[in-house]
Amino acid sequence: MKVLFINNLGGGFADFVNINEGTTVEQFFHDKMPDEKAADYLIRVNRQPVPKDYVLREEDRITVTPVKIDGAV
Repeated sequence: MKVLFINNLGGGFADFVNINEGTTVEQFFHDKMPDEKAADYLIRVNRQPVPKDYVLREEDRITVTPVKIDGAV
């Protein structure tokens, strides 16, 4: 199934990606950003904060935004 992934890290990008049915937000984050900590990001689905065990659905929109931007005071 396809979901829209919007990554606001660095330059940011948006792209449809294929995932398996039953994928949770936590699994998706670890698959797409394996070297990052989820606590350092605000993760939303369809513009709403969701729990880590939220199961993604076809055409969901996942947004990953850093909580603190490097160099910000």
